[in-house]
Amino acid sequence: MGKHRILSPVRLLLLTLPLLCTAHAVAAQGLPAEPFVFGDGRVVVSGDVSMTISCAHAPDAAVCTKDTGFFNFSDYDDSTLRMLRAGLSASVRLGGKLTALGDLRLQNAHRPRPYGFYLRFRPFERRNFDIQGGRIPSTFGSFARRAYNADNPLIGYPLAYQYLTSLRDDALPRTVDDLFRMRGRGWLSSFPLGDQTPEAGMPLANAFRWDTGIQAHGAAGIVEAAASVTAGSLAHPIFHDNNGGKQLAARVSITPAAGLVAGVSASRAPYVTSGSAAAAGAAANDFVQTAFGADVEYSRAHYLLRFETLSVSYDLATIEPRLRALATMVEGRYKVTPRIHVAARLDHLGFNTISSPTRTDAWEAPVTRWEAGGGYALQRNVNLRLSMQHNTRDGGRVRRMTALSAQLLYWF
Repeated sequence: MGKHRILSPVRLLLLTLPLLCTAHAVAAQGLPAEPFVFGDGRVVVSGDVSMTISCAHAPDAAVCTKDTGFFNFSDYDDSTLRMLRAGLSASVRLGGKLTALGDLRLQNAHRPRPYGFYLRFRPFERRNFDIQGGRIPSTFGSFARRAYNADNPLIGYPLAYQYLTSLRDDALPRTVDDLFRMRGRGWLSSFPLGDQTPEAGMPLANAFRWDTGIQAHGAAGIVEAAASVTAGSLAHPIFHDNNGGKQLAARVSITPAAGLVAGVSASRAPYVTSGSAAAAGAAANDFVQTAFGADVEYSRAHYLLRFETLSVSYDLATIEPRLRALATMVEGRYKVTPRIHVAARLDHLGFNTISSPTRTDAWEAPVTRWEAGGGYALQRNVNLRLSMQHNTRDGGRVRRMTALSAQLLYWF
């Protein structure tokens, strides 16, 4: 099969052997399986650790390399398929109605980052209603609300929540041709307006950061709803406001039968900094990201099925027409035994067509991804996973990439 062959079973065995040895050692030590509880239940501490390694192959490249197409990179310049990640979460009940919650994350060699820190106020004892303020969990969508590794049946992330488009919050294209030059280059994008230093672009929805603001959440019967006002946008959550605008987001879900959940979401926010908007001779409110989402989850016995779609549009004062993107994902998991599961995901990210005097094309390179794999539970909270992922893209320097990955995951 020559240079286009996929990775061999021997290479996969060599890839997973270190994780397999580590997994057996972890399980043998009997690590804690439950959160730590202190002060008569007033303080609860939980955490998770994952180690992911991979071996990627792209045409005209070595058989086993890193992801040279940057298909799996996040906005922290790390690949989700080559990552050491640790997290620590804590909740402290300050009184009968007030709780403080925090989430600290360590990713590869970066310094620890506060993923979330917020106060939760429950004004009614007998009603499922709360108000949260601070750096809060996402209101929008399904996957972003279960961003922990234990909730992901595979190793990779859905394209909508991870794949980097060329759009940035601090740099803007002047013309349609500026966008065309960056097709498939979201891992290192540059534009003539604003900050001209090449940097990573933004995903449609960022699953690696939480936004800062206030959120109200409630549930009654089969209906659950949440609404929030935050400082950033779906694509670029932030800690400090950088454009004077606010994101409005809402989600409503229903549970009409046991195991079945269906939800819809919406959000709207200025997504560029005041400085980059001024460089284009416009205001930040002239650059708005609007998103709508729908998701369905069904679980029964050994099966789990999920579907989610995001329709996202971007207003650019410098370019007509409006830029649009549509992401659709379907995934499933089946438990073969209490310890063994298999899973698969099919994912597509598409973009609308725009025109310049010299070219008509999609403003960003469409991407299709499939991933299949499985996992083995050495104990309830220690899981070893393997997966194969294949990406194709209509643009960019690397248009195809296949990767074999292994992950050791522990949580308590």
